[in-house]
Amino acid sequence: MENKILGLHHITAIAGDAKRNFNFYSNILGLRFIKKTVNFDDPGTYHFYFGDEVGSAGTILTFFPWGEGIQQGRKGSGMATEIGYSVPKGSLDFWQKRFEKYNVIYNKPAEKFGEKYLTFLDPDGLKLELIESKTEDNRKAWETDEVKADVATKGFHNITLTLNDIKPTAAILTEIFGYKLIDQDVNRYRYATDAVENAAIVDLVELAEEKRGLNANGTVHHVAFRVKNDEILMHFREKIADYGLQITPQIDRQYFHSLYFREPGGVLFEIATDNPGFTVDESLEELGKNLKLPAQYESQRKAIEEHLVKIN
Repeated sequence: MENKILGLHHITAIAGDAKRNFNFYSNILGLRFIKKTVNFDDPGTYHFYFGDEVGSAGTILTFFPWGEGIQQGRKGSGMATEIGYSVPKGSLDFWQKRFEKYNVIYNKPAEKFGEKYLTFLDPDGLKLELIESKTEDNRKAWETDEVKADVATKGFHNITLTLNDIKPTAAILTEIFGYKLIDQDVNRYRYATDAVENAAIVDLVELAEEKRGLNANGTVHHVAFRVKNDEILMHFREKIADYGLQITPQIDRQYFHSLYFREPGGVLFEIATDNPGFTVDESLEELGKNLKLPAQYESQRKAIEEHLVKIN
């Protein structure tokens, strides 16, 4: 099998109140809540996963809801600053009306790289975009009573990284990940991989004077790129180590296996496998309904459940 990065796997961000986060993404945005678990490094807090019906790679947005009163983050250099979702053409009018109804902060639609998009903020200030992709997106959307397939998000379109100097980060994308520069608009450089049709784009925005971002509430924690299996994962571990960057050993995240490294611009990158997937511990129908704990915390289930706020 070819050793390729297959676009984005998932994106993980930090939120405040767990219930508010759950309501926004599952009800207002209409994503499927596919997994309710805990932060494996801090079992006193949740880890939420939202995606399409099955939790396909390239659709998965995850959150660490750290609770009310946590420090507010600040967008800046060395971080992922915008999450782009692909939506069907002609759907932005629906979304504007919906955002009005639910008092969501948004900007009027604009255009970049020949694609119409709508920027909005989630309740914690995380910046997202709904983008009418110019390339066909045949991914099957998850539908809810209020958000039907003709307007629903299909999964990721792109991620935007803000950097003081894009060159070292661009080198990782092109030399290690196999991305190519496909477009440029002033200080925004668009990179894409042809290994997949969707969730294939990384935009690098160069702002030489931009202050370092603060990774806290309402900001992206890390960006995960996708590989098919463990063998390819370890191939990339070797490649990145040979490049001279520090990279973790393989870590079992229950639903995928991961490596983490900080790219030269400061953004935390993860590489994650397709295997074993989200139905490893609950059926497709049951996804997101029960609190799932990794084996090491199962004996503490009662205490963990009592500590965590009820959300659904």
